Amino acid sequence: MRYCINCCIHLLPNDLHRQCFRCRGPDHNNQKCPVCRGENKIPLYTDRKQMKWLAVLEVRTDHCESWNGFFCLRKGKLCSLMFGLIIMTLVMVSYILTGAKHGLLLIPSPFHYGAFASNPSLMDNESLSDMKDYYQPSKMNISYVKDYPSIKLIIDTITSKIEFITRQRPDLEELRKQEPHMFSVIPNKFLPNSKNPCWYEEYRGNTTTDPYATNSYALYSKRFRIIFDYLRKVFWNHLYHYKDKHYRLRCLPHFYIIGQPKCGTTDLYDRLRLHPDVRFSAIKEPHWWTRKRFGIIRLRDGFHDRYPVEDYLDLFDLAAHQIQSVLQSDAVKERGKRNNIIIGEASASTMWDNNAWIFFYDNSTEGEPPFLIQDFIHAFQPNAKLIIMLRDPVERLYSDYLYFASANKSAEDFHEKVAESLQLFEGCVLDFSLRACVYNNTLNNAMPVRLQVGLYVVYLLDWLTVFNKDQILVLRLEDHASNMRYTMHMVFQFLDLGPLSEKQEALITKSPASNTRRPEDRSLGPMLPTTKAILRDFYRPFNTKLAQVLFDDAFLWKRT
Repeated sequence: MRYCINCCIHLLPNDLHRQCFRCRGPDHNNQKCPVCRGENKIPLYTDRKQMKWLAVLEVRTDHCESWNGFFCLRKGKLCSLMFGLIIMTLVMVSYILTGAKHGLLLIPSPFHYGAFASNPSLMDNESLSDMKDYYQPSKMNISYVKDYPSIKLIIDTITSKIEFITRQRPDLEELRKQEPHMFSVIPNKFLPNSKNPCWYEEYRGNTTTDPYATNSYALYSKRFRIIFDYLRKVFWNHLYHYKDKHYRLRCLPHFYIIGQPKCGTTDLYDRLRLHPDVRFSAIKEPHWWTRKRFGIIRLRDGFHDRYPVEDYLDLFDLAAHQIQSVLQSDAVKERGKRNNIIIGEASASTMWDNNAWIFFYDNSTEGEPPFLIQDFIHAFQPNAKLIIMLRDPVERLYSDYLYFASANKSAEDFHEKVAESLQLFEGCVLDFSLRACVYNNTLNNAMPVRLQVGLYVVYLLDWLTVFNKDQILVLRLEDHASNMRYTMHMVFQFLDLGPLSEKQEALITKSPASNTRRPEDRSLGPMLPTTKAILRDFYRPFNTKLAQVLFDDAFLWKRT
C-alpha cells in the first residue's frame, strides 16, 4: 500500500495520492487535504532554508517493496552480490583443500589434537635433539610439530598398559581336535636318512590321473601354473614303486623364514636359494599357515575354500624330487650316507599374522587367541628351525606404508595415518590385554598403518613359549646390509650347511640387494621428523624388552 505525504514518511511519485487509503477513506476532507485542493507547494524547512517537498518527491526513485528486507537493493545488485559470495566461497574451499593436502595450512586436522597446548617439556632429550637436527620450522609442517605433545599423552597411556604375560600352551589333544585332517596326513616320524623332514605317502591314482587338478594354488595363482604343468609331466617318473603300490615322497620345510615384512626377508630368500643344498617351495610366500588353510586371501575380500594341507605339500614336490634322487642314489644306498638337501619356506606373515583365529577358534580368554600358528608347527615339527629378520620398527612402518598405500602417498599423509592408528590402539589397550590387541583382527583392519607388526617382542615371546631359543635365529636388516657376508655365514652355521667354494660364496654375498624401494616412491623422501619422534616413543618400551630377551642392545635401534 502506498501513502501520500499527509499519511506517512515514504516519498513516492505523484500518483500516490490517488492510491492513498486515508485520502479515500470516510474521514478524508478534500478541503483540508493540500493535495486535493491543488496546493503543490508544501513548505519544508531544512537548515533554515525552505524546500519544495513535492520537488523532492519528483526526483526519488521507485523502490520495490519485495526487496526492502535486503537493504533496498535492486535485484540485479543482489544477484551480483550473491554470485560474488559463491565465487569467494569456492575459491576459499579450493584453497583449504589444496593447502590441507600439501600441509600448507595451520589448521589442525582431526588427528592433530590441536586442543592440547604445545609443551616442549613432554619431549625427551633424544626426541628433542632429533627435532633440532632435522627440523626447521616452516608453514608446511608447523601444525605437525604441535601434534607431538598431544600424541605423547596417548603413547604414555599405551606404555602404562604394557604388560608382557606368558601365555599357556594348549595341549596336543586340543590341537588335534582343531585340525584332525592335518594330523591324519602328516606322520609323527620322518625318514631317518634325510636331514629334511620327509616321508613316503601311498599314491592311489593312475597314470591318467592329474595329481594337481584340485590344487588351490594351481587354480588361483596364474603365475605358478607353468610350474604345476611341469610337475604333471614328471610326476609319474618320481613315484616309488614297491609291492605293486606307488608311493610319492612328501616333505615339509626344514626351516622357516617367518618374519617380518619389509625387513629384508626377500633378499635373504634370494641369497639362500643360491646355496647348492637349499631348496624352497614353488611359491615364495605360500601364507598357508596364517591364511590359506583358513580359506583367506585377504580378509577384506572375504573367505574362499580352505586350502587343504595336501595343496601346501604339493608346493615342495620339486624339492622332494631332488631329495628322492639323492636317497635312491647308489652312494646313499651303499654307504648309508644321509641326504643333506634342506627345504625352506619364506612367508613373512608366519611370525605375526594370527588374525583368522577369531573366525575359527572358540574358547577365547579375554579376547586372546587360544591357538597360535607356532602351536601347530611345533606339533608336527618340534625340531624346526626359524629365521627372523627384523628392522628398526620406525623405518619398517614407513617402508610398509610406501609399499601398500595405493594413492596420495606423502609424509603428511603418513603422519595422519600414524596418529589415527595410535589413537585406535590406545582405545584397545584401555579395555583389553596387550596380546588381545596385537592379535585383534578388527583393530588391525581398522588401523590405516600396521603399527602392530613392529611390536616384535610380543610375537617373539609367544614363539619362545613353544620353541627353544637355540631354534630361532634373529637378525637385523641393518647388520645384513652393512656386512652381508657375516650375516650369511651366521645363517649357514645356524642351518648346519656345508662349506662353500669362494666362487659360490661370492655369488651369494655380492649379488645386488632384492626388493629395494620402488622408483616411484623414492621421490617422496623421508617421514616428517615429528612422525619419527612419535614412533620412536611408541616403540621404545617394546625395543627395550626385545634387547633384554636377546641380550643385545643393538635391538634398541637408538640411532639408525
